[in-house]
Parts: sequence; structure tokens; C-alpha cells
Amino acid sequence: MTIKEKMHGDVAVISLKGNLMGEPHTTELRDKIYGLLQEGFKKMVLDLKGVRWINSSGLGTLIASLTSVKNKGGDLRLAALTDKVESVLVVTQLVKVFKEYETVERAVASYKQ
Repeated sequence: MTIKEKMHGDVAVISLKGNLMGEPHTTELRDKIYGLLQEGFKKMVLDLKGVRWINSSGLGTLIASLTSVKNKGGDLRLAALTDKVESVLVVTQLVKVFKEYETVERAVASYKQ
């Protein structure tokens, strides 16, 4: 898995590519998010268009990340989900927990509303 970050003003966009299925990838993602929180970023978007599959470990990392960001007064939004990842979120009812957007641009713009 590769993890890249790009700033859109005060919104951090984290792009993932590969499978989010446990170590070491889940730790890398958590470390990236915690690092951004320490730098003062509270608005984050996870770009998931490059994620082919996610398992329970990956889901746990998303939930833990959302909790950490919200505890710091921020929010974490998901963008560009693949059909497979979307179906996992639907089955697990996590679509009710996360704010999802069709594109990264829409997710970033949602912070300005």
C-alpha cells in the first residue's frame, strides 16, 4: 500500500493505493493521521479510489482514525470509494458513521460549507 498526502488549504487529503488489510499498512495510516493531528490539521479526507479491498483490520483503523480526529475537534471524510469498499461499509452499517463523497474535490469543498 502507498500513502500520499496533499494539502488543499487547511484540508489534508490522504490518498491510499492498494489493500487496507492489516499490518503494516494500518499502522502506517494511523501514524500518518496522528502526525497530521499533531501538526494541527483537523480537516481530513481519505481518498479511497485506489483501495481495492478492505478487511476488518482496515475498518478498525478507519474507525479509530475518525475517533481520534473527532476527539481533537475535527472530522475525517471519505471520498471516491470503490464498489467493493462501499459494499463493505454498507454491510457493516458504517455508511451511517462516515461522511462519504463521490470525489475528493466534493469532500474538500464540504468543509467550506
